[in-house]
Amino acid sequence: MPAPLRSAANELRAVRRALRGRAPSLRGALAPPDERVVFVVGSPRSGTTFLAGAVGGCPGFVDLGEVATLKAAIPGLVRAAPTVAAPAIRRSLARTRRLALTGGLRAVEQTPEVGFVGAAAAIAFPEARFLHIVRDGRDVVCSLVERGWLSASRTGRDDAGLPYGAAARFWVEAERRAEFERASEVRRAAWAWRCYVEAARSMGQLALEIRYERLAADHRGVAQEVGAFLDAPVDPLDRALRAVRDTSIGRYRSELSAAQLADVEEETGALLDALGYLQ
Repeated sequence: MPAPLRSAANELRAVRRALRGRAPSLRGALAPPDERVVFVVGSPRSGTTFLAGAVGGCPGFVDLGEVATLKAAIPGLVRAAPTVAAPAIRRSLARTRRLALTGGLRAVEQTPEVGFVGAAAAIAFPEARFLHIVRDGRDVVCSLVERGWLSASRTGRDDAGLPYGAAARFWVEAERRAEFERASEVRRAAWAWRCYVEAARSMGQLALEIRYERLAADHRGVAQEVGAFLDAPVDPLDRALRAVRDTSIGRYRSELSAAQLADVEEETGALLDALGYLQ
């Protein structure tokens, strides 16, 4: 499919997602956009989709999913100054929200790569809030390998038109690109987790950090923290977060060999330790 048609199809999917279960109205079309956008960031396969869906399903919010035009633009935007990238981020979300007639609702955007342009997103939407969900990188590796997005044998492109496979992404350090492409799929997955988490954590106090493991063990406590951070009612959040699953926590113990685990920890050990996962 040509890139323009793919972009239009992906934007239509985002609009349909935003409208799911909601009746569009003229009031929604004419309402001024709520500037308190919520961005959910973190490594792919860490619970970003679940968390964004939980928040976006609460009264007054709407989950836009991953806005494809924004996701596709980020590899280029990371090279621009935040003040230059900010207008592009704002235009991308504004168009999707306008088409979905959700002006009066708080948009929840869940593109993980937004963490790499967090400073620009904060300029684009000064009243925005950022939620960073973190999951044990060893479990994330298992999930990424299961998906095969970084497999050398994987072909094709994702919904934003970005290629799958072993080629180095924009987030790979320039001096290590060749090393990334030669690495095992497990190590590439670990590399991805580290880069996404480091990018999101570099936002500092702009983002509320949420551990997936704590969410599974204490959804009420997490709902209270998220509610306070977003200035949102706790009870609807609590009900939505109850659906979190804990069955995949610790899956690396049975799915990664000793050699694979050593590969993961060589690439991510310092960050895993800093986050308390190696204790």
